[in-house]
Amino acid sequence: MEASGSSGFLTWIHRRTPARMNTYTAYSIGTFVAWAVIWAILAATGKKVTLGYIFAIFFGWCIGWLSATIARAVYPPPKKVYLTGDPR
Repeated sequence: MEASGSSGFLTWIHRRTPARMNTYTAYSIGTFVAWAVIWAILAATGKKVTLGYIFAIFFGWCIGWLSATIARAVYPPPKKVYLTGDPR
């Protein structure tokens, strides 16, 4: 049993995830699909007041997604550093 708890499960999930699915594009498509499902369910069953609250949450999420996308373009992630044992 590991001391950190769920890290074994997360490692297992990461190993099982195809490389093409471990991208920001895949995350973006997946979240937009999830939002589309939420909107479809709420449109069929929701009240106008509930739709207003969900729209506010969705709009906030869109602002966050847009700012993260801009940040990824302006500030790309650092290059990977491999441990070679050489002091820098």
